[in-house]
Amino acid sequence: MSVTIAGVDVSKPQKVLFPATETPEVTKEDLARYYAGIATIMLPHVRGRPISMQRFPDGIEGPSFYEKRVPRHFPDFVATVQVRTADGPQRQVMIEDEATLVYLAQQACLTPHTWLSTAADLDHPDQLIFDLDPTVPGLGAVRRATVMVGEVLDDLGLRTFLKTTGSRGYHVVVPLRPEADFEAVRAFARTVAEVLVRRAPDLLTLQSRKKKRGDRVLVDVQRNGYGQTAVPPYAVRARPGAPVAVPIRWDELSRIEPAGHTIRTINRRLAQVQDPWQVFSEHRQDLTRARERQA
Repeated sequence: MSVTIAGVDVSKPQKVLFPATETPEVTKEDLARYYAGIATIMLPHVRGRPISMQRFPDGIEGPSFYEKRVPRHFPDFVATVQVRTADGPQRQVMIEDEATLVYLAQQACLTPHTWLSTAADLDHPDQLIFDLDPTVPGLGAVRRATVMVGEVLDDLGLRTFLKTTGSRGYHVVVPLRPEADFEAVRAFARTVAEVLVRRAPDLLTLQSRKKKRGDRVLVDVQRNGYGQTAVPPYAVRARPGAPVAVPIRWDELSRIEPAGHTIRTINRRLAQVQDPWQVFSEHRQDLTRARERQA
């Protein structure tokens, strides 16, 4: 048995990918219809970027794996790009259309993780990300940390955008003109993070090992490297209830939890609130003035 969604055959549509918990179960058909329905608003945030596919063939309670190289059985309509890796050239998937989003759902790819650069210029990122990762439960610390990151970047003259990760934290994102290379962008982000940690050493840390963090929030800037990825807006996360990463306004930070919206609730939000990232690409900046202020 199969169903056709956006011209793509989805086999075993009733396979449960997210078992019922406090929320109803989510099947492969539900996932495919979600991605088909969200495509118009999601595609501008993923189009042209290599992706890493996070796949769960038997749902979130089964084994999972990340896949970067394009499998041989993928159809021709799925766009690809050749990238440089430590193991030599490799072709990776790009999401250019609704059909590809649905096909990835058919492959039980719950979350496509995108590069911070595009195929037009793989070596120069067009966004910078601060990932605020809490160590302990509770939202107070991670929200305070997120506000601090936004304030410091604002003091440096940078326009920032905010999104939930659909998991436990938030991303503060700076749209960039693709001029500086990854090494320079990550060095800038690292310097900002060091300033933040000095200002609030009891709240923030750069220590990636959880055992050494205590109850502090990690200011993670390691995603700002060549070939690194981040969860894009409206991607589904492999957590109970099928939460999604959601762009939010800064004044919504205190009200919307990191996993506060799911594939069953996001459309209600979009019917009431304009996508705060609709103007993201209109605010690309360079880091020259921010570096001058940083000095």
